[in-house]
Amino acid sequence: MTTRPPYLVIAAELRRRVQVGELAPGDRVPSTRAITREWGVAMATATKALAVLRQEGLVRPEPGVGTVVAPSTTGTRTPAGDRTATPLTRREVVDAALGLADAEGLHTLTMRRVATTLGVSTMTLYRHVPGKPELIRLMTDAACGEVPLGPVPAHWRTGLEHGARWLRDVYTRHPWLAHAMASYTRPVATPNAMAYTEWILRAMRGTPLSHTQKLYTHLVIFSYVQGLSMADDLEEQARQDSGISDSEWMEQNEPRFDAIQSGGSYPELASVTSVGGFGLDLRTLFEFGLGRTLDGIASMIDETSG
Repeated sequence: MTTRPPYLVIAAELRRRVQVGELAPGDRVPSTRAITREWGVAMATATKALAVLRQEGLVRPEPGVGTVVAPSTTGTRTPAGDRTATPLTRREVVDAALGLADAEGLHTLTMRRVATTLGVSTMTLYRHVPGKPELIRLMTDAACGEVPLGPVPAHWRTGLEHGARWLRDVYTRHPWLAHAMASYTRPVATPNAMAYTEWILRAMRGTPLSHTQKLYTHLVIFSYVQGLSMADDLEEQARQDSGISDSEWMEQNEPRFDAIQSGGSYPELASVTSVGGFGLDLRTLFEFGLGRTLDGIASMIDETSG
């Protein structure tokens, strides 16, 4: 007898809770961290379980809240992997691919895996999407269109700050996206990605910056957010590959760092890392770097105004 993957077991239990009314429309479903605690599974497994439910339309992300039960859902959709003759839609293909990429990374995404998740043949997917590059483009557009940016603030700094945090949140929900949008000379052509650029440029509309300066300002902020987000993704991959936490890794490698610094060749480095200990937090680094980047833009605007 074939054993069901753990993420499908978890998805089935959460699906049951929705069907019997333990979780009503609008209720927050267990987070990935709560799932890891309750079932004793890895974070990636918990993410895959929620991705399955999102593919089925049972749950959806709610900004500032988390994942909640979708409105008016009855839990009657066909579970993933048991698809019947229900006609497949392009949106379902994109949602399935989003779930896989969110759970396991873009490098694991193939048309065959998406087809298996949906319970259809690989050739069936090609009726909706011509290939993986187009699928990734559609995934990118869907990811960028999940949460509206809202109205453009009156002050340029408030706008750029909001835009940077919005992009950071998008990358946090979809870590693979930073890699998919990594090219600057060959940007991904999607309506929602272009809408973000338009929004950022509107935020600078009242400044004295030239068109070129505005575009470069947008790209500088974009590259800053993207760089830290890619680092986040690489850190998570390292945790999954090694099976140890950041603190455990540092504890194992601390003797090596101490040995290198023991000769006194790096006095400045030793002085800034030894006082009270130094613990790098990427969220703190993001806020620090964003603030300094905006300070630099403010200086440029002041110089242009003079």
